[in-house]
Amino acid sequence: MNTQLLDQAKNVRQGEELDTQKVDAWLKQHITQLTGEPSVTQYAGGASNWTYCLEYPEQSLILRRAPKGTKAKGAHDMGREFKLQQALKPVYGYVPNMEAFCDDENILGTDFYVMEKLTGIIPRKNLPRGLTPTPERTKKLCENVLDCLVELHKVDYKQANLSHLGKGEGYTQRQISGWSERFTKAKTWNVPSGKKVIKWLENNMPSNERICITHNDFRFDNVVLDANDYTNVLGILDWELATLGDPLMDLGNTLAYWVEPADDFLAQATRRQPTHLEGMLTRKEVVAYYCKKMNITVDDFTFYEVYGLFRLAGIVQQIYYRYHHGQTKNPAFKHFWVFVHYLLWRCKKAINNQGKV
Repeated sequence: MNTQLLDQAKNVRQGEELDTQKVDAWLKQHITQLTGEPSVTQYAGGASNWTYCLEYPEQSLILRRAPKGTKAKGAHDMGREFKLQQALKPVYGYVPNMEAFCDDENILGTDFYVMEKLTGIIPRKNLPRGLTPTPERTKKLCENVLDCLVELHKVDYKQANLSHLGKGEGYTQRQISGWSERFTKAKTWNVPSGKKVIKWLENNMPSNERICITHNDFRFDNVVLDANDYTNVLGILDWELATLGDPLMDLGNTLAYWVEPADDFLAQATRRQPTHLEGMLTRKEVVAYYCKKMNITVDDFTFYEVYGLFRLAGIVQQIYYRYHHGQTKNPAFKHFWVFVHYLLWRCKKAINNQGKV
């Protein structure tokens, strides 16, 4: 195995350190085989939950906790994230093993959980240096990743006693009203109101809602690949948004991040996964492949495409709102308002092209 290909954690960011002694003492009460002191590193990101790697002589563990200053609720509900993955693991093998959950705030000041570390390649904006993909192997990688989404959507959640994961019925309506409200509340003076797109989504909700387990953040950079064969998927990460929802809306979310070689410069500038590689399916081909594997017919994917783009616009605008009002000073967020314009333009373009070949 070429260890240079593996996804690596880095030094812990200033102000985000763990109380290693407290964590170590707590872990040894719950995972009996651990010895010695762990070396602690941290994964990049941090816009959502903070993720650390704890290396023990016997075992490597991943610790997930909410950022400082947040209470364990909503997207930062560590207990829900832990229990959801624990419940899903028996019927969906790509979920990492859950090791322990802690709701004692005396340890870290917040809930956290620990899970097994899946060692492999995480395909971020580009594949790691040292990999020389061919179009054939890239296509196989693409199809294998999509097969994982299909497999998730095919899980019989009722038979698996997973009906508690979400409300289910009425998901489409809740998503459209929820994201419309969040976008409107986060609007700043320099972005469009989005009213035309919101109205179109409200008036074009499909009547035949399907319900299954949805991941809601299914992207290449949440996939762990085998370092010995990068087309082989070892695991799927980041389940904090998973619920019972519509599978085609889940696919729409995935495709909102999917940048093709023929896309314009703004799409290319914001690409964060290697969907540009020769051999990757196009968005249109992804929909066709998915529908064939799921044995469903979709006459028009426009609603799901527009929903995915609008939802992403809402996410980006919420981040920009915090920057605009001085709640975060991360310079990477300074021009996010431009991307919001772009995503809404993409929504309108898709709506205008509806039904056209």
